[in-house]
Amino acid sequence: MSADPTQVLAFETDCHIFDGCGFPAPGLHSFLFEPLWGDADSNLYFNKPMLLALLGSLVIIGFFWAAFRKPKVVPGKLQMVAEAGYDFIRRGVVYETIGKKEGEKYVPLIVSLFFFIWMMNLWSIIPVAQFPVTSIIAYPAVLAAVVYILWVSLTFKRHGFVGFFKNVTGYDKSLGPVLPLAMLIEFFSNLLVRPFTHAVRLFANMFAGHTLLLLFTIASWYLLNGVGIAYAGVSFIMTIVMTAFELFIQALQAYVFVLLTCTYIQGALAEHH
Repeated sequence: MSADPTQVLAFETDCHIFDGCGFPAPGLHSFLFEPLWGDADSNLYFNKPMLLALLGSLVIIGFFWAAFRKPKVVPGKLQMVAEAGYDFIRRGVVYETIGKKEGEKYVPLIVSLFFFIWMMNLWSIIPVAQFPVTSIIAYPAVLAAVVYILWVSLTFKRHGFVGFFKNVTGYDKSLGPVLPLAMLIEFFSNLLVRPFTHAVRLFANMFAGHTLLLLFTIASWYLLNGVGIAYAGVSFIMTIVMTAFELFIQALQAYVFVLLTCTYIQGALAEHH
């Protein structure tokens, strides 16, 4: 098996079925990486997920810069693709959720969030990289924290302290005797559960998807021995199927994240009745 258990990939092991060795199943160790620079013990280091996050940011910035550096009335192919992506998020997500008048100022943020998350997810199926950055909870947590801070600040700015309290507690005097209980539930749901679920939804899907891809990829290699070759073929087909499915999930999770973001912003801006 690999000398480094923190880097588990199918091609890194000489272990096959019937060789007397166990299946090198993926696990938490598959999400741990040795520092490329620095010392992990000192908490000052730079590893593969950090490198992918940096490269992903540069890819997105470079793509939109190249597309809109010299915009044309009749767009070229690159500008057309960039405009289509930008317009899809602006009209299909922001305008539909927040409205054109209120939502226009948030379009750059939402577009940036969508493409950044999508790129971080896409690293999972890109050769050599083969790791979704968002499968590490720290990255979705920071993104969810940014949205959370924006939501809280917008609610305070638009409604003041009393309005903020009513907004986050779902205050509705028509509820009568159950109002205190309903307010308590809404308070914890909005201020504590909301940012947690916002981050975990993205993290959990990418974590599970990457684990499944690793499982079938490693199994395809592990079964390449004797009669196991027939099963290796089935596992390889499943790897291809899971890769295609993961492509869909990667885009979907980026979409869900920004859709929820817009929903929170809309809720912050809406008048409380």
